[in-house]
Amino acid sequence: MLICKPDFVVKYITELNTSLKNLKTSSLTQIQCNWLVTVLMGLIVAGSLNWAAFTRRSLGVCNESQLRWMFRYAKIRWDLLLQASITHLISRYGITMGVLVLDDSDKMRSRNTSKLAGVHKVKDKKTGGWFMGQEFVFLILVTNTVTIPVGFRFYIPNPALKAWKKINKAEIKAGIPSKERTKKPAPNPKYPSKKTLALQLLEEFSTNHPEVYIQAVLADALYGDANFMDTASKVTTCPQIISQLRTNQLVRNRNGKNTSLKSYFSRTSGVETQLSIRGGTEKNVTLLAARLIVKSHGKKRFVIALKYEGETEYRFIVATALSWRHKDITRAYSLRWLVEVFIADWKGHEGWNTLSKQQGDEGAMRGMTLSLLCDHLLLLHPDQFARLKNKQPGMPVGCLIEHINAAALLDGVSHIVNADEPKSEFEKFSKLMKASLPDRNSSKHMAGRDLGRLAPTTSLKYQKAA
Repeated sequence: MLICKPDFVVKYITELNTSLKNLKTSSLTQIQCNWLVTVLMGLIVAGSLNWAAFTRRSLGVCNESQLRWMFRYAKIRWDLLLQASITHLISRYGITMGVLVLDDSDKMRSRNTSKLAGVHKVKDKKTGGWFMGQEFVFLILVTNTVTIPVGFRFYIPNPALKAWKKINKAEIKAGIPSKERTKKPAPNPKYPSKKTLALQLLEEFSTNHPEVYIQAVLADALYGDANFMDTASKVTTCPQIISQLRTNQLVRNRNGKNTSLKSYFSRTSGVETQLSIRGGTEKNVTLLAARLIVKSHGKKRFVIALKYEGETEYRFIVATALSWRHKDITRAYSLRWLVEVFIADWKGHEGWNTLSKQQGDEGAMRGMTLSLLCDHLLLLHPDQFARLKNKQPGMPVGCLIEHINAAALLDGVSHIVNADEPKSEFEKFSKLMKASLPDRNSSKHMAGRDLGRLAPTTSLKYQKAA
């Protein structure tokens, strides 16, 4: 499909510029606004952050080198673009409260890359192996109308910590007592942990958007330690932080003794009931709940053992607020799955995941910002906005992009049909289309290359004898 400038995209960039002005910062110039319109439509149409593809899809109207120059050198407040867009979305949708959800994801990269920011060895959750890639921590806002990505951070592991883990593993295998082993290196501010990055995201959103009341914060088991949950509650002024505990974590039983969660909840048969998942499907689950002192947390928490129909093992949800009902906590925690949906949409349709090889720290951060702005833009598409504001199910991102591409095609056809000389306009369009198409040599065929001598050769010994 072709890159055009639909009214809703131009309107979004205009309103984004107004939001930037309200943050008491420099606004975008008209050239910068036009560039953003082109790039966001390019992400939708081409499906990747690829300057050459943008040039082709615009039929040569856009210049590849100019697009790249603007990305690298234009004086745009990249650090405030996402905040300004979030502020605008909150205002347009009239958001006053919501749930914050944390999660992390990764992007596989080439093993030989050296210029992409933050590429390191990442464990493959599907295979148990390893690959070279980039990792991110995401924060999304879930409301009763719309789900919005509101922050991200790139994660890079501490090389010193990685080296220590290798040494520590070898020392344990050698039977060296814990007191004599190499000490764990102190945290390095240059390499913040995922928990630190997550807390930064929570604090940043709470500070920038105090008008939004945070009802709960959700995160997976990685963030289920006492320090994170207590700090998250403090920086967001939200009493309810919900995460998960491991099955072997200790809790205090009625006799005052410590026992594992698995052992504690195995003594009682669970209650079979139905649970509403994300306000929709009712699923059969088995539940157990108790307010227990978690040893590693040093305080009482609300612990819920949850098992879906067909599962044999419980998973253990932990919450900081003791005054909530256990069913409300479990229903709230089911909202965490929405961040997985966002990541799937982002990777599949919103440009950054495909051929987004922007070099350096600035390239990575700016590329990610543009991709998330694309997600915000789609939330303000007239059809999507009307559906969500009227409490109707919204369209999936892929479906919405198909609608936009179809509209772009129809716009091009309409321009030709309504021209004073349709035939000449069509010929002009055809020439531009052909000129914009790529022309590369295929490595699959041998035409023009030496295939080699593919025939038997008589041995020299046999030739002499003859």
